[in-house]
Amino acid sequence: MDDPADSKFTLSFDLLFKGLEITTGGQRIHDYDTIIKKMETRGMNPEDISSYLMIFKYGMPPHGGLGIGLERLTMRLLDESNVRETTLFPRDVTRLEP
Repeated sequence: MDDPADSKFTLSFDLLFKGLEITTGGQRIHDYDTIIKKMETRGMNPEDISSYLMIFKYGMPPHGGLGIGLERLTMRLLDESNVRETTLFPRDVTRLEP
């Protein structure tokens, strides 16, 4: 969601721990017309995600969310240098399956 005082900014945050981003989050857009307008200015087609947008037509309260990288947090807590050391089944370009 854009900051109402200055649209160059968003109502969001990043949480850094020992120099590494482990969480990012913020307030989500809850107004249907605002979402549609923002999608159109970015060249997106609202019909592509109409099932998701449907709920906003009937009213959505202001809300937010965050996503935390548990492996990144564990890596920093254990002072490991690579996230693969703290992931049960690490994925990279040479390993896609356990």
